[in-house]
Amino acid sequence: MRIDLHTHTTASDGTDTPGDLVRAAAAAGLDVVAITDHDSTAGWDAAFAARPAGLTVVPGVEFSCVHQAADGRRTSLHLLGYFADPDNVAIQDEWARLRASRRTRGKAMVDSLVADGYPITWEQVSLLAASGSVGRPHIGRALVDAGVVPDVSTAFTELLSSRQKYYVRKADADVFDAIRLVREAGGLPVFAHPIARRRGPVVSDEVIAAMAAAGMVGIEVDHPDHDPADRAHAAGLARELGLLGTGSSDYHGTNKPTELGACLTDPEVYERLLALPAALKPVGE
Repeated sequence: MRIDLHTHTTASDGTDTPGDLVRAAAAAGLDVVAITDHDSTAGWDAAFAARPAGLTVVPGVEFSCVHQAADGRRTSLHLLGYFADPDNVAIQDEWARLRASRRTRGKAMVDSLVADGYPITWEQVSLLAASGSVGRPHIGRALVDAGVVPDVSTAFTELLSSRQKYYVRKADADVFDAIRLVREAGGLPVFAHPIARRRGPVVSDEVIAAMAAAGMVGIEVDHPDHDPADRAHAAGLARELGLLGTGSSDYHGTNKPTELGACLTDPEVYERLLALPAALKPVGE
């Protein structure tokens, strides 16, 4: 069984519609795929409706979070929440706040780029995002379309990463609040790409242990942004803390070079995830 538990659609910063994504997942030989758009469940229904026979769709969300250390240092991180009740008011209110922040932040980044002469517009970026959550990949695609950079990866490296002048920090949820909200909505929280150092600073093992104690059930072990040593370390942490060690592609369509199924979750781990009490079940089981 081939299981990919982290993908994005046009409901956030992917380029495949939910229907296109589930069809592509089936064509790629996946048996299970999770829809985990940023701070949004908007892609779920379309993915469920378009699900090809034989493919199971897991409802999920990727929560934008931050950890603030005692010394005030902030570290951005992402929390995957599977099977949460989409009608839970508290979690939907928080996701709405985060989506609004992404839009405000995106506008500020575009305005800064335009002020320096880059030939893009906010209208263009908004059109690329359609009704989905605005993200840096949409700005990157606008820069590609304008001929400024050859691809979205280069746009991130040269202009949009947290190390560049055009970066604007977005509002995030405190990670312990996010874990609580996911659990209270009947969901199962899993730490996304916990050791993805190429994206920026990562939290310590002690913070991960505290997240586990707060109710987190797993961490992504096999992820395209983890090198072999990172994967070994994450697997060791999962064993030590009694967490599920998942695997996934973090697929974003053409916004990133990673293919569906590039990294996978072990079927035994998936069965253990399904055995945990949650508000929802996969569609297609």
